[in-house]
Amino acid sequence: MDILERKIVELDDSLYKEKQGILYKYVLEAIEKPLIEHALERTYGNQLKAAKILGINRNTMRTKIKKLGIDPNKWKI
Repeated sequence: MDILERKIVELDDSLYKEKQGILYKYVLEAIEKPLIEHALERTYGNQLKAAKILGINRNTMRTKIKKLGIDPNKWKI
């Protein structure tokens, strides 16, 4: 079972009730930051390469990095 599957399985019935109507947003927020950080780590902080790996536009990547408070310089060599 991969990380994404584990995260989804961890959402039990109480979470479904608690987050009713916003579950999609909650799950997306839970996985988006670690996913972007992983891509940046693998590309040594190169946002363009990380965006290509994730299949998103470079500007979208930069917007998400800013919104999520990620410092891409953390992985630069």
